[in-house]
Amino acid sequence: MSLGYAEKLSFREDVGTVGMPEIFDPPELVQNKIEELAVMVQKSKHLVVFTGAGISTSSGIPDFRGPKGVWTLQRAGKGVPNASLPFHRAVPSLTHMALVELERAGLLKFIISQNVDSLHLRSGFPREKLSELHGNSFKEICPCCKTEYLRDFEIETIGLKDTPRRCSDKNCGARLKDTVLDWEDALPPEEMNSAKEHCRSADLVLCLGTSLQITPACNMPLMSIKNGGRVAIVNLQATPKDKKASLVIHGLVDKVAVTLPLIQGVNTTQRSWNVTTVIAGVMSKLNLRIPPYIRTDLVQLTLRHSLKKKCVRWTLRVTSIHGLRAPLPFIQSIEVSFPERPDMKPVVLKEQPFSLQRETSMNRSFFMLLKLNFSDGCSCLSSSIGWPVDFQKQKDSFVRDRTLVIRELQCAAEHESCAGQQEILERECLPRAETAIHAIVTNIVSYDMGDDKVPLPRDSGMNCGSSNPAKRNMEGTGCYPAAAPKKLKYFFLKDEKLNC
Repeated sequence: MSLGYAEKLSFREDVGTVGMPEIFDPPELVQNKIEELAVMVQKSKHLVVFTGAGISTSSGIPDFRGPKGVWTLQRAGKGVPNASLPFHRAVPSLTHMALVELERAGLLKFIISQNVDSLHLRSGFPREKLSELHGNSFKEICPCCKTEYLRDFEIETIGLKDTPRRCSDKNCGARLKDTVLDWEDALPPEEMNSAKEHCRSADLVLCLGTSLQITPACNMPLMSIKNGGRVAIVNLQATPKDKKASLVIHGLVDKVAVTLPLIQGVNTTQRSWNVTTVIAGVMSKLNLRIPPYIRTDLVQLTLRHSLKKKCVRWTLRVTSIHGLRAPLPFIQSIEVSFPERPDMKPVVLKEQPFSLQRETSMNRSFFMLLKLNFSDGCSCLSSSIGWPVDFQKQKDSFVRDRTLVIRELQCAAEHESCAGQQEILERECLPRAETAIHAIVTNIVSYDMGDDKVPLPRDSGMNCGSSNPAKRNMEGTGCYPAAAPKKLKYFFLKDEKLNC
């Protein structure tokens, strides 16, 4: 979860049980349970996954109720824990990407998430098969026409409040609202109804990384039991629903960045002994690969000019697709050069909004090269965009198939095991202005199936033991390897690159 989100929540004394001890099943038992879970998943006809903060801890986002969780530390008077990276830079975990593959394989029908970190959407999981019960810190919604806007920056507010932006629909224009619930806010009906419908239809609900304490969400998985379905729970802490589950695995859903305790009954001399992460183990048993995470971000380039006698005064702007005032958090600086014109001085733009003003001859064309240097946190350092400029000729406008172009970019990035590719998506040319939107592969993260074991260091002992009917117009894109339904457009964040 977002630490900003945690700090924005209104104060509440009773947040349920926190700081419970973590339980680790013995390794042999974990392996047996992984095999049992894999069989359950393989035989299921309608698998629903119910996710909590525990699937995002390996992405650098603290949970709430764990030993070092947000609410655990707050109750101890220690404040909000530090995240290992900015919230908007969090990368989907192995578990997020495994769920994408399970959906592509036809095994997973729906995800119900209590998380607001947007990592399910960044992973490429289809929006129409996802219910975000508590909202999304990167999403705004129009209260009038129900259009959703998925941003590449964290929304300023929570609690379903007005944001500074308005709906882009010319027939609407209403003030947008954030989508993240505060304590007293009711679950959004569209999300809740879809979640309940799929839980009732499910023959298996798999709960991953959730303590199942927040009502009414925590009761939804049990709806499957009333209709003959089963519930499986993977969590390091005991939950109130364990007794009703057909299978409970006290093990790591995914990797963690914290020191694991010593497990009773394990020979302490076996220092190389490993703990298998549950989801990686299940994927291995199912003989399914975990796809790489490939992030694609968008940037808008605008060149406006005016005539001044025999000269042209022009202005270059590099902005977010979300508007002139929206941040471009993935770009650190921009180097602008003119390779074929030694008389034109290169410049480095270091402050946002990125803008460059010049005066040049009307009669001389030139080639402008923009090197986008990315911020820390990605697999790529930079990417370059070339722009031929001739003020005496007007270029043609066009709009390409955004989904197809981005899919091809991501396929190329996966094939080359390297980020940095970019393509133009659309161009609008007017008599005094030219605007272009480019898609850039800014990050690629691979998940090694053989990397599903986590070394267990010695430490102090511990215990053993149907589609949403809302109109979804998410403009832009980012991190969506699969084709999206036509009514979905995606706004998403940009990241960093490494010249390959």
